[in-house]
Amino acid sequence: MHSLARRISDLPPSCGPVRLVAVDGPAGAGKTTFAARLGASLGAQVVGSDEFPVPWEGGPGGWFGALREQVIVPLSQGRPGGFARYDWVLGEFAEHVEVPVAPVVLIEGVGTARRDVDRLLSFRIWLDAPHDLRRERVLRRDGAGLEERWTAWFAAEREWFAADGTRERADLVIA
Repeated sequence: MHSLARRISDLPPSCGPVRLVAVDGPAGAGKTTFAARLGASLGAQVVGSDEFPVPWEGGPGGWFGALREQVIVPLSQGRPGGFARYDWVLGEFAEHVEVPVAPVVLIEGVGTARRDVDRLLSFRIWLDAPHDLRRERVLRRDGAGLEERWTAWFAAEREWFAADGTRERADLVIA
């Protein structure tokens, strides 16, 4: 992890003065865990999709507008960003999270390395795992009652990634 952190730190800024790093891949691949470890190694803040309300019906593209407008755009202009964290247990927005201008900021979640922000990314990491393992992870985390929704989500994200070419543009692929 330390060699990857050095590699990222040596890159030029991409989003204003910030090196913006995306950790992307399908649901249940381990993005959140990986991003937390990399963020700790870099001393960098991680902004994850789990901090935003992700609509089931919108698929991987449905949540990203808030991240773009509230975090990425301000950082690209050299200004701090911020957002209201979504509390999934309570089903409502919670505290405001500041995202200061920093040497590195990680964004993590399905669709973070999307083509339309590619020019603002210093580095793109693709994480993947076998489908059955990913399915087992999300159902263990979220409960078997959401199995039907997860089945639809997996289909939507497959279509999204195929159309976007996300994996093919990754600087690092971890399977």
